[in-house]
This record gives sequence, C-alpha cells and structure tokens, in this order.
Amino acid sequence: MKYIIAIIQPSKLEAVHDALKNIDIAGMTVSEVQGYGRQMGKSEMYRGAEYTVNFIPKTKIEIAVDKSAEEAVVNAIKSTSETGKIGDGKIFVLDLQEAIRIRTGETGSSAL
Repeated sequence: MKYIIAIIQPSKLEAVHDALKNIDIAGMTVSEVQGYGRQMGKSEMYRGAEYTVNFIPKTKIEIAVDKSAEEAVVNAIKSTSETGKIGDGKIFVLDLQEAIRIRTGETGSSAL
C-alpha cells in the first residue's frame, strides 16, 4: 500500500478531484494549509503599501491506495495540477505499513 500526499494550488482541487474520481479513487482527505518552497513567499501591495506574505495558501491532499494504483494516482494529480510555473506544488509517495477500517476491523488493502 502507498500513502500519497500532494500539496497543490487551491484552484486546482476540483480538477484533481474529478481526475481521481475518473480512475475510481473512492476517498481522500483534503486540508487547507500554508507554506512556501522555492518562491519564498510573495510581495503584495495593499492600500499603497508593499508587504510580504511569507506563507502561501495551498491545498493538501492525502490518499491511501493499493500499490497497483500508485502510478495512476500520481499521474492524475500531476497532469491536472501542473501549470509549469513556480508554486505548482509537490507529490510525496510513502510506503503505508498498515490500514485498519475501524467499523469492520478489516485490515490491509481491503480497509482502503
């Protein structure tokens, strides 16, 4: 099993969600987060004064999938959230040791 974490631009969430539904991914967790990468924040003007925003709003998606779905999920996220500009985000893929469905006690891939 794999645990996939993607940090994307908030405006891309709906497209990523649709792409994941199209490949039969049944569940995911979405969080509003803030952070920065190479862009190191951004400068903005407000009422004539310039100020620096150190943390940029992003959306974090977490998905647990069977190993066989890993490549399709990563490709779906990458293709729908890529603009080619700095700040597109990151995808992390980790090994998932165990999953347990609390309601039924199912374990492993059947719990996903």
